[in-house]
Amino acid sequence: MNITVTTEKPESGQIVATLTIAKKDVDATIAQTYREIARRYAFQGFRRGRAPRPVIDGIVGREAVLADATNTLLTKAEPLMIEQLDVVPLDKIDYGEDPDLAKEKSDYTIVAKIAVRPDVELDSYDAPSIEMPPEEATEAEIDRQIDMLLSYRTTFEDVEEDRGAEADDMILADVESINNLREYEGENRMFSLSDERLHPEWREALIGMKKDEEKDVRWTLEHEKDDETHEIEFAAKVKINAIRHAVTPELTEENVKDDFGFDTIAELRDAVKEEIEEEKKTQLPQLKEDRVVEAIGEHLTLDEVPAVYSERVFQEIANQFLSSLQSQGMSLDNYLQARGANPEDFISDMRAQADERSRQSLALDALVEHLGLEATDEDVRSEFERAGVPDVKASMDEFYADGRMPAVRESIRRTKAVEWLVENADVTIVDEIARSNENADEESSEE
Repeated sequence: MNITVTTEKPESGQIVATLTIAKKDVDATIAQTYREIARRYAFQGFRRGRAPRPVIDGIVGREAVLADATNTLLTKAEPLMIEQLDVVPLDKIDYGEDPDLAKEKSDYTIVAKIAVRPDVELDSYDAPSIEMPPEEATEAEIDRQIDMLLSYRTTFEDVEEDRGAEADDMILADVESINNLREYEGENRMFSLSDERLHPEWREALIGMKKDEEKDVRWTLEHEKDDETHEIEFAAKVKINAIRHAVTPELTEENVKDDFGFDTIAELRDAVKEEIEEEKKTQLPQLKEDRVVEAIGEHLTLDEVPAVYSERVFQEIANQFLSSLQSQGMSLDNYLQARGANPEDFISDMRAQADERSRQSLALDALVEHLGLEATDEDVRSEFERAGVPDVKASMDEFYADGRMPAVRESIRRTKAVEWLVENADVTIVDEIARSNENADEESSEE
């Protein structure tokens, strides 16, 4: 198909393209449409596929035939137009409410409005400064890993003293649901007060309660539904049967062999050190990429990401997440239930992720423009080769035909921008675990 495309950009985030399809292709498509209709329907007095045009026009309607042909023309031309413009549409291409129909013996011209990513700028195009953990395992990291190993051997023992439940305790309680707390109902139910899946109000109500104490727990939450605010009441009767505190064993030369299979603590620490450093070999490169992208996103001079772009990114994130769940044989309902999350909060968190990723992607696009980065034909072919497709040429041809190649080039250009950031970033090595421990100690001393 032969097309020509001229464009103008009346505003950021939109391209107005004038698409012209050669009359040769118009005539061929209209003729093909008549042939398909003749084969598709039985016209009285004619063998299937033999009905002449006047008969088809009289029964089906000439405008209906031309409308069908026009849709076919646009379906074929649209990927070619997208490829020629090298853009990634953010929404369905708008051809107007009542576009003209194609006619025989003349070119077909139509105006298309294409929503694209907005033009953006950064307040600085310098490579950012970031902090990174060292490649070697630090003493603080080794200590944290060993503490985690010890935590797997944590047991819970009854609290002997007369005190209320604390934030890291485990309690046993009889619960009778009054409103909307059937999930907690039962005799001698066990609750870990450090479990973030508990309703915050429920957790707060239990902290401070003593053994054998009884209490009515009530709270309300506002819920948005159908653009209206509704109040949901939660209520239950609770009686504390036992309070248990966590007891984590200390690491000693005596128990290191029985618990971990090492003769000495030093041997355990060496093994943990080696394991951490092996993990860092794969984790640190990705962490550096994440941090430079996050840092460059903060330089985007854009108050608000356009809704159409943020929605596109949201749909991408949602589809990726649902595909991941499906590959694990898990439904979204099961996932939310397992984590004690509600759908509204989950959607809100995902939209926040989409907004952040949108800003970062736009920032990378601005950097691409500033650096003049390109996606060459060789880059594109290498991308398909790395993907391990059985037939590189066939896959590339399919992407061209579907108008998906601009998205591949966009991804390649962004990857080059990330590589530039990684190579040029000003990196400060910081023992982040040790710093976190120091901050926690300072906060604890202030309290």
